[in-house]
Amino acid sequence: MGGAFVATAFLARLGGRIGLPTIPLFILAGILLGPNTPGFVLLEDQHDLEMLSALGLVLLLFYLGLEFHMDDLKTGGKKMAVAGTIYLALNVGAGLAFGFALGWGTSEALVLAGVLGISSSAIVTKILVDAGRIGNPETKPILGIIVVEDIFLALYLAALQPIISGSEGAGETAWQIAKAFGFLLVLAIAARWGTQIIGRLFATKDDELLTISFLGAAVLVSGIAENFGVADAIAAFMVGLILGNTASGERIRELVHPLRDAFAAIFFFGFGLSIAPGDLPTVIWPVLIAVAITLAMNVGAGLFTARIYGFGALPTANVSTTLLARGEFALILATMAAAAGLDDRLSPFIAGYVLILAVLAPMIAGRSHWLARILPGDKSDLRKREVPQPEPEPASSGR
Repeated sequence: MGGAFVATAFLARLGGRIGLPTIPLFILAGILLGPNTPGFVLLEDQHDLEMLSALGLVLLLFYLGLEFHMDDLKTGGKKMAVAGTIYLALNVGAGLAFGFALGWGTSEALVLAGVLGISSSAIVTKILVDAGRIGNPETKPILGIIVVEDIFLALYLAALQPIISGSEGAGETAWQIAKAFGFLLVLAIAARWGTQIIGRLFATKDDELLTISFLGAAVLVSGIAENFGVADAIAAFMVGLILGNTASGERIRELVHPLRDAFAAIFFFGFGLSIAPGDLPTVIWPVLIAVAITLAMNVGAGLFTARIYGFGALPTANVSTTLLARGEFALILATMAAAAGLDDRLSPFIAGYVLILAVLAPMIAGRSHWLARILPGDKSDLRKREVPQPEPEPASSGR
């Protein structure tokens, strides 16, 4: 663990000198020091960091929930649901069509639909934080789409498992979906009507006790969620949503920052450990085609979102590029596919696809104004960004 922290810090400091984002550098550290590349191997088994990586994902999504307010759901919930549904329809639909076009099989096509259709909540959150866009108007729709995606994912995983394994019937599938939906409903009820009661439970002036309390709540609920077939990420988000709307919400945001940053680095490092670059050449052309499809579908979804919210060109470009990354959920699907004995080409395909987008997405998101120049819509925000602001006049000496 110490080696992972030092390696990620070292590469991030080097990359920061030339303006590179931290996410691909954290992943690169994991690739270089993992068992799938020649040279020094820090960890032979990626599962050695599994618990710490899971904690990194939980804290990233918990922080995302803290930044999301119930008022946003009350006033813009319908728009968020529509935007999220359109995003899923375009990306999952394109992924399913691409899967059938490859001819690898029906189960494989269903896996690819999820791989191409679901954004990485962890990378999206990190991009928003690193780019300083948490307060931007387009961030709320981005978070809304992530929420819709995570809810869809919980139900999709519950339905997909028996289909690709062939070991369970329709009744078991329906039961798994019902359990996942029921747990999400309990969390939604707590977020809507239980904030005041929960706020009193967490009320304390002691930062130490508050930190232990919110960390325990986030991890515990996420762990319980997995037993109900719900992704730990969406459970962590819901806990953050609930606590962010309590009287302690602002203090929790400040206290969670160092924890979030430290364990997020371990999450991306562990992500890199799982990637085998040597397998990429065997599936390079399908990977590149899938990346191109994802780019096109994200721009299309961004344009639809802009129409719903009345955004100009720059916010539209921010939506399109921020949601581009694919990550942790694609790797979950890769693990499921391998356990079910599906086509051997799936694992290297998913690894290559995820790696390319995990590296490209933060870089493209940081340069979204390039895309904004060619998108339709109001470009006043873009002109403000590109026109240098005048230097402030020196203060008067008073003489």
